[in-house]
Amino acid sequence: MPPAEPESALGGTLFLEDGSRFDGVGFGARARRVGEVVFTTGMVGYPETLTDPSFRGQILTFTYPLLGNYGVPRRGMVDSNGLPVGFESSSIQARGMIVRGLTAPHHWDSVGTLPSWLEEEGVPGVCGIDTRRLTEHLRTGGVVRGIIDVGPPEDRPSSEELLRAIAQAPSYADEKYMDAVSPRAPEILGGDRGPLVAVLDCGIKTSILRALIERGVSVLRLPYDHEVPARFEGRRVSGLLVGNGPGDPKQLARTVEELRRPSTRALPTLGICLGLQLIALARGASTYKMKFGHRGQNKTIVFPDGRALIVSENHGYAVDPKSFKPSGLRAWGMNPDDGTLEGLRDPRGNTFALQGHPEGHPGPQEAGFVFNQFVGKVKRRA
Repeated sequence: MPPAEPESALGGTLFLEDGSRFDGVGFGARARRVGEVVFTTGMVGYPETLTDPSFRGQILTFTYPLLGNYGVPRRGMVDSNGLPVGFESSSIQARGMIVRGLTAPHHWDSVGTLPSWLEEEGVPGVCGIDTRRLTEHLRTGGVVRGIIDVGPPEDRPSSEELLRAIAQAPSYADEKYMDAVSPRAPEILGGDRGPLVAVLDCGIKTSILRALIERGVSVLRLPYDHEVPARFEGRRVSGLLVGNGPGDPKQLARTVEELRRPSTRALPTLGICLGLQLIALARGASTYKMKFGHRGQNKTIVFPDGRALIVSENHGYAVDPKSFKPSGLRAWGMNPDDGTLEGLRDPRGNTFALQGHPEGHPGPQEAGFVFNQFVGKVKRRA
């Protein structure tokens, strides 16, 4: 039985800049959005995935064929530190959503449907297209820009009109995302429960912040381009975390420069996802755009001691393994499927980074020991 299509009076179209067109059923908001079309292989966790700031500027295709079965949890709820519960940020970050099929929710914690959530947040979605063919197309040719259009089915736009709209939009790498995903001013999370860890926030997931606080440290959340202070409100800063976020890491020159400052570089430092790339750039390495990236919950990291762990990943850029050797950093993990560099560390172990997400959400958390190691170094320094 094919996946269900929503009962909708809307038409939905995904058009790629290479001329490929996919017509289906529209859901969510009546809107038109241009973005980089990518795919994720994760089977669960669409509320966390859609609200992950790393997906800012992208039209997200889900390869799992049936979504919406557990609805959407209550929005607006926060924990004792003011962080959203059940989501990775306060709103949907993806520009659009592409799915094969939708179904009605059946879950005790659901307060609404996936289509209604997208409509409330102004995000268009397209259902009923062959996402397998789309994914194969992206894997073969690489990710491309595209446009998603949801409106009356009898008035679908022409391919020529959609191609013109794509041409008038900025490229993914040229867009400025930090104003939308980075905080405007410093704030402390976690009270005064433990040593203070600075976080350069380039669009960090709330689960990373929560993982730190749960391990007994306080968090100084800083804008992406803020100087990392030696002290803040009378408290010593004892560590630094640089997390995930959207866009080309080379665009964040001010963050890279801050990571080069001797006082910042002296701190115990953990990089996650984009953070790994920024640390590598600060040490003189180079990054490159991947053909179709790693986005899913079953990515493998192999460590030098032979351990292999499964992590969630969401990145379209990577560090050139040949470029970081003069930097003093060493490879700490590799992807066995394509040889992508998955981990870096310095010889002293003061700085280390993972391309994957040890916090999971969604996905496995078996690499959570990375947080334990980092917090241990922070507490010894405090």
